[in-house]
Amino acid sequence: MKCLMDSHTFLWFITDAPELSQKAKSMLLDEKNEIWVSIASFWEISIKNSLGKLRLEVGYEGLLDEATKNRFEILHINFDHTVLVNTLPFHHRDPFDRMIIAQAITENINIIGTDQIFETYLKDQNIKRIW
Repeated sequence: MKCLMDSHTFLWFITDAPELSQKAKSMLLDEKNEIWVSIASFWEISIKNSLGKLRLEVGYEGLLDEATKNRFEILHINFDHTVLVNTLPFHHRDPFDRMIIAQAITENINIIGTDQIFETYLKDQNIKRIW
């Protein structure tokens, strides 16, 4: 199964945080699954880290090593993703989450994350939110 992690899911997984659901953790650990992290997540984490709103045990530069070590693929932003963001209704105002939603829909990838508002966007899609 192909899955795209929300930013918090990625951070909780690499820090073994108790907030990560067992179902999400199992999905991420299952080597049969193809797991992606969006470059939008790295952008969001970079901003929060530089503002002092987020402290990273591995340092910002260590995040790519964590993704690689855990066999996560990086999903870059392309023009088709921005086209969809441009037409999405504003159920959600967070620009990073909106990009992750657009990427998941465009690439037909399930989302692993806690944010239930994602389901509003996914209800007419063949995509589900996993938590």
